[in-house]
Amino acid sequence: MLPLILALLFPPAVDAAPAPANPRANAKTRAVLDFIGSLETRPDKHLLSGQFTNFGTLVSLELPEKIHQQTGHWPALIGVDYADFYDSTTAQRSNLAPRLPNQVAIAYWRAGGLVTVSAHLYNPANPDGGGLRDHGVDLAEVFMPGTATHQRWMQELDELAAGLQELREAGVVVLWRPFHEMNGRWFWWGKQDPAVFIRVWRYMFAYFSRIKGLDNLLWVYAPNHGTNAADYYPGDAYVDMVGLDAYTDFVDQSHIKGYAEMARLPKPFGFTEYGPHGARNPPGDYDYRRFIPDLKANFPRTTFFMVWNEKWSPANNPHARELYNDPWMVNREDLPPGLAGSAP
Repeated sequence: MLPLILALLFPPAVDAAPAPANPRANAKTRAVLDFIGSLETRPDKHLLSGQFTNFGTLVSLELPEKIHQQTGHWPALIGVDYADFYDSTTAQRSNLAPRLPNQVAIAYWRAGGLVTVSAHLYNPANPDGGGLRDHGVDLAEVFMPGTATHQRWMQELDELAAGLQELREAGVVVLWRPFHEMNGRWFWWGKQDPAVFIRVWRYMFAYFSRIKGLDNLLWVYAPNHGTNAADYYPGDAYVDMVGLDAYTDFVDQSHIKGYAEMARLPKPFGFTEYGPHGARNPPGDYDYRRFIPDLKANFPRTTFFMVWNEKWSPANNPHARELYNDPWMVNREDLPPGLAGSAP
């Protein structure tokens, strides 16, 4: 019985990254996936450091710069988000604003860093715009041609694709993380019928990969931690990497659920969002010396993480230097020469 339990908790490592989900992925995209897939078997230089840099028109390199000032290192990975919640007259409205996120992403890529992009999408069934946290949405309406919902959805897809196309033209490989935390009830696409959600994911995948020619995307499936984390998985042919979003001081499987199910998937695994609960508005009080030992002990397949925004960042909590100097850490200067920063 014990060997079976251990096998479920700690599945065997994936020896190498699989081929990209998009068979048309360009050479640079394949190289990034191969590199991330290779990290899992390394005793050191195993874990990509990451930091989110804010939403829409608020995106900046302030937090990575503070991390560099405190530690002498830059995060290997930065995150941007196309949603803009702040350039509107009501809290409900939101817009997509990829221009500034793209400028920051391109600059970081050219400096040798990796980039992940997410989007807190507005609800196409809401005629007033916004609607990120709408409930009771019939997700299948996005597939109904001739309806206003379908028209707004296609417009939103085209706006996203235009932003991602600009990154493609700049040679940037994007870890693309759509529909995050789909197993929770707090976003309009969340807690839907898994079969319908999977259909929506696959539609976006086909539209971006085949129609829009976005061969610079690595598709990241990122539920919130929980026992249903793998229920919405679109399939190996539509995903390149998997992760969990988790906000807790305690990086263990008692407090972060779903690792066993996710780790069985044949994809590189990471923490796509992380934030310690102990972090108050800056300065916080989470001891980041705990983070990597807890990952090693409880989540050994982890190859990347992205700390969320300001109050959770190592820049605003104790012991960023120890975190970024840990032998397990892969920082920007540790990435292979030429992996980022040049054309595909």
